[in-house]
Amino acid sequence: MQPLEGIRVLDLTQAMAGPFCTMMLGDLGADVIKVERPGRGDDSRGWGPPFVGEPYGPYPGESAYFISANRNKRSLTVNLKSPEGQKIARRLAAVSDALVENFRTGVLDKMGLGYEDLRAVNPRLVYCSISGYGRTGPYAERPGYDFVIQAEGGFMGITGPEEGPPYRVGVPVIDITAGMFAATAILAALRARDLTGAGQLVDVSLLDTQVALLTNVASNHLVGGVGHRRLGNAHPSIAPYEAFPARDRWFALAAANERQWALLCDVIGQPELRDDPRFADNNGRVANRAALRAVLDPVFQARDAGGWLAAFREAGLPCGPINTIPDVFAHPQAEARELVLEAEHPTAGTIRFPGFPYKLSDTPAAVRRPPPRLGEHTDEVLVDLLNCSPEKVSVLREGKVV
Repeated sequence: MQPLEGIRVLDLTQAMAGPFCTMMLGDLGADVIKVERPGRGDDSRGWGPPFVGEPYGPYPGESAYFISANRNKRSLTVNLKSPEGQKIARRLAAVSDALVENFRTGVLDKMGLGYEDLRAVNPRLVYCSISGYGRTGPYAERPGYDFVIQAEGGFMGITGPEEGPPYRVGVPVIDITAGMFAATAILAALRARDLTGAGQLVDVSLLDTQVALLTNVASNHLVGGVGHRRLGNAHPSIAPYEAFPARDRWFALAAANERQWALLCDVIGQPELRDDPRFADNNGRVANRAALRAVLDPVFQARDAGGWLAAFREAGLPCGPINTIPDVFAHPQAEARELVLEAEHPTAGTIRFPGFPYKLSDTPAAVRRPPPRLGEHTDEVLVDLLNCSPEKVSVLREGKVV
């Protein structure tokens, strides 16, 4: 058994935020039906290299990007610009528990597939809209992409070295987190439906997500009136809590309280630093961050990172190496936590995914389906869910509806 067995999700999304949301629901047992454009499908099918498997349509194979967010789904190709395709989508919504879409605000309303349209078809439907800026406000109709929102929403104003250009986070963190927020909200709306019998609209935006992720930095501003600038790897409120260069490589070290600061002073052989008025408490260390680095950097650079990390761990200090991606997947803890999963793809053979970040003792997540080939389940869905005859499916194909 899986927690979401019996829940059907109609997935009208592409790229990352929406597909990540529906993949999470699929991992937990939902039947996810991914609706894609005939011939091209999800834009992310073309986002590569790398590609694996056999060529199809305009693509040299299945992109690693698409693979990353589309397991545990069935792919159905439908031309939503056609009246017959819109009819198919409405019929699917009628037999679904949730719908997730990330079209620009207003686009689906023009197709007769907006929230009010589909609520009339299925009052129990949880309708989740993921957009760049939300369904309300002066920017509602603007397109939104992770990189642009990281810039406009503040992340790039706090990420990167003190001098030089700002940086985005190395993964599409706003897309991914918006997908996570959307999945959580959908589950809450399904629980509310259990109590009331009615579905509702869930409105998630990339900008809202970005602002929510500002957390402590936002609080520094909203509560304390404190602005923020880029600090490289340093923490705005804790010191020392950043990356340091050893003789051979960089490492991360976090001394987040006075006990850990005292331990660090002992490990580096300079207990007198505890009595230095500049560093006597965290407030002082934050205010005198540059002076603290001037003391610590030459000490750390006198020894290899491995030696320092061993000494820190023995003392109980939080620390770690700055790993490459191959290092991460070779990590013994990653192996113990099963952070690499496998599935057999019809044309690519064995493909691997990052493991589930949640471990449920009695109803675990599972990879039940590899990422689907474009339109792989079109006939299956039309016949099994909509009771179309094989002859009707042939007519739809001939009319380029599916």
